[in-house]
Amino acid sequence: MNKLIELFEKYKQVIAYLFWGGTTTVVNIGIFELWHLQGLNYQIGNVIAWFVSVLVAYISNKLWVFKTPFGSFKEVSRESSSFFFYRSITLLMDIVITWVGISLLGWNSLLVKIIDNVIVVVANYFFSKWYIFKKTIH
Repeated sequence: MNKLIELFEKYKQVIAYLFWGGTTTVVNIGIFELWHLQGLNYQIGNVIAWFVSVLVAYISNKLWVFKTPFGSFKEVSRESSSFFFYRSITLLMDIVITWVGISLLGWNSLLVKIIDNVIVVVANYFFSKWYIFKKTIH
């Protein structure tokens, strides 16, 4: 039992990120699919899904994954700007992956979006861990 507790303590940040990343992924795919199933342009739905899921991700990452302090308005502005900047990079990845998968290859939109989200969640974790949410406040 002590070994399980040690493993949990060692990986609790990754576990929390995967839980909230999964939640964010469900939000992203759900909004995307609801939009796409209406026969609307999938890339517009993709951007709307991205925006809502990034809001969910920022709040959950700040409060429950990386647990960074709020600090001053300037510090929070820097952190949130950095978060949205790096998420914009992965939005570009997202747009390219869905375009290639759906428009060029003709694959099922849900399958493409799932593959896309796996790639994006991994990239987002590294951006968040290394560049955005740091315990030290500058």
